[in-house]
Amino acid sequence: MSTIDDIRKGRLDKLQALKDKNIEAYPISSNQDYTNAEVIEKWTKLSEGSSAAGPKAGAKPTTLVGRVLALRPQGAIIFFSFDDGTAKFQGFMKKGEGISEDLFDLFMNVVDIGDFVEVTGTFFETKRGEKTIHASDWRMLSKSLRPLPEKWHGLQDVEERFRKRYLDVISSPEVKERFITRAKIVTELRKNLDKAGYLEVETPVLQAVAGGASAEPFKTHHNALDIDMYLRIAPELFLKELLVAGFPKVYEVGRLFRNEGIDVTHNPEFTTVEFYEAYSDAKKQQAFTEKLVRNIVKGAMGTTTITFDGQEIDFDKKFNVISFYDLLRRYALISNPESMSLDEAKLKAEQLGVKVERGDLLHKIFDNIYKKTCRPKLVQPTFIVEYPTAFSPLAKHKEGTHEFIDRFQLVIAGYELVNAFSELNDPLEQKKRFEDQEANKQQGDKEAQPNDDEYVEAMEHGMPPAGGVGMSVDRLTMILTNTKNIREVILFPTLKPRKAE
Repeated sequence: MSTIDDIRKGRLDKLQALKDKNIEAYPISSNQDYTNAEVIEKWTKLSEGSSAAGPKAGAKPTTLVGRVLALRPQGAIIFFSFDDGTAKFQGFMKKGEGISEDLFDLFMNVVDIGDFVEVTGTFFETKRGEKTIHASDWRMLSKSLRPLPEKWHGLQDVEERFRKRYLDVISSPEVKERFITRAKIVTELRKNLDKAGYLEVETPVLQAVAGGASAEPFKTHHNALDIDMYLRIAPELFLKELLVAGFPKVYEVGRLFRNEGIDVTHNPEFTTVEFYEAYSDAKKQQAFTEKLVRNIVKGAMGTTTITFDGQEIDFDKKFNVISFYDLLRRYALISNPESMSLDEAKLKAEQLGVKVERGDLLHKIFDNIYKKTCRPKLVQPTFIVEYPTAFSPLAKHKEGTHEFIDRFQLVIAGYELVNAFSELNDPLEQKKRFEDQEANKQQGDKEAQPNDDEYVEAMEHGMPPAGGVGMSVDRLTMILTNTKNIREVILFPTLKPRKAE
């Protein structure tokens, strides 16, 4: 079997053969009359008068382009297929019939699977009913020097698929379709938010204070300003400053960065949408979120019922609602979560096989117990409500209590998709909660939120009551494409650099 190096050498020889004939193997421009998909769509008109015997006499030549995916030579004829990114199409050449012997021989001698070519000819349909272009001319657009993965039966190493996503997409149509679906999801997301009156904005990715969520940030240094900065873990605080500024509804779709572990649902950089509405609250945003998710699913998938991991998920039904403590009671069999001590929670976690890290506080232990014992049980869309105050220092308390915050999460197929709450707009209370978070950080909580005096100052100018929502674009894509690894829905996921050979 030839090695990659042998194949590459052979292709370099073919490249040299083109140069020897003064043929440019990488021309600056190309000609394309139609995409392959357009030809298929307009086939009846474009092939009018043609038959299995060949193209219509005197038919006007058409030029198509694409990457060669198959070559089937049969003596003085050759069938080949090529794909321009919109569809695959079949080409046909017959030596001395419509195309010169020199051009035919050149094609046979220098073209390999993976090359990009330009083909000019007329259309006909073979006896097998295959739509085909009978080539009268051709031109090399880009000579490939390495073989496509089909030559090696696809990419077998999963990490290589992620590392060489371009080959993964070429060899796996379902992978390409997954990312087309992802694009549709984002399009539907923006369309629905725009329709609801939200304004799309952009906020800083480099931030002096990494706030807006409980997570460990990536740290960098700005040379000109000589200051340490952080890649944002959330756009939340800047978006809420825009509520202070007088924008009633704002949203941002963008990348976030968190210096955390990598697993099937976490990648260090990921995509979310956050949207905020002044004069709203968690209850109103919960109703809007249900409608938004349902519309995105219907718009991107053409249906409100999808299958994930063999289970049917119905987005058309009313979403379920359950409190956080009721979840612990039902699935973790914790009868008294509201009165459980830290030591009791550690013991329960140990019994459930949940790891407790040094410095973990009660709410952190509860959250880890929930993630292991409760969340996987939530298949149908379910809102979780009534969280203890410690779960979010940026949320308002529920009316009449300081024990719970007015927050909800949406879980589907065991994945946390949405986090939302009634936004705290009391600057004095916000300052106190930031101080509490700083105390947690001193006790070893690396994910505790830092104090942000500038944000508190903005709030002191007056911030309207508001409801804010954060949604994971990656996890929604996972659910709708029946995918169980987040790296399958991120085109270029974070990977450890390959060791030098």
